[in-house]
Amino acid sequence: MSLFSSKDLKLLTNPLNVDNPITVQVLGICSALAVTVKVEPAVVMSLSVLAVLAFANVIISLLRNTIPNRIRIIVQLVVIASLVILVDQVLKAFLYDVSKQLSVFVGLIITNCIIMGRLEAFALGNKPWPSFLDGVGNAAGYGVILILVAFLRELLGSGTVWEYPVFEKLGIYSIGYENNGLMILPPMALIVVGIIIWVQRSRTRELIED
Repeated sequence: MSLFSSKDLKLLTNPLNVDNPITVQVLGICSALAVTVKVEPAVVMSLSVLAVLAFANVIISLLRNTIPNRIRIIVQLVVIASLVILVDQVLKAFLYDVSKQLSVFVGLIITNCIIMGRLEAFALGNKPWPSFLDGVGNAAGYGVILILVAFLRELLGSGTVWEYPVFEKLGIYSIGYENNGLMILPPMALIVVGIIIWVQRSRTRELIED
């Protein structure tokens, strides 16, 4: 039996485009506002959500037949909160500076609509392996958008990528370019996400037909 069936592959690939949690489902927008001024915290946040969502999906899937329906939301929140605490402690231990930049937003992963949505819509009704793939796929779709927005904002707003002075090395400043301070303000995150949504919908047939 193949480890990755065509259905399994769709669980990984669909969230990257036609079922993207940010640009199609419009979930997790708060993160796009809060942690995309620079690429590094965006990458760390993406990996944090990946760890929480993938393992939360697996845990809820394993417990799905034993969770009473009336307390399922409470159980899901306990699982998510436990995983978020673990991730937060790992970040503080090994990436303290980035942890400080992310501030309260790692803790707010608990309320991320993407995670609760996938637990409710998928993990409660599917086996652990597909649930794991669904978690990885949706977290990857979330991370791709987050990192793309952070890349554009840091590059155009600060002239750097991951603190590396790209524009300075390329001599962009010598031809008169000045950093666009507007790019590092929160409203630009929404504007950049809006542009990405427009480009995606104009180029993806499935979304045009919808």
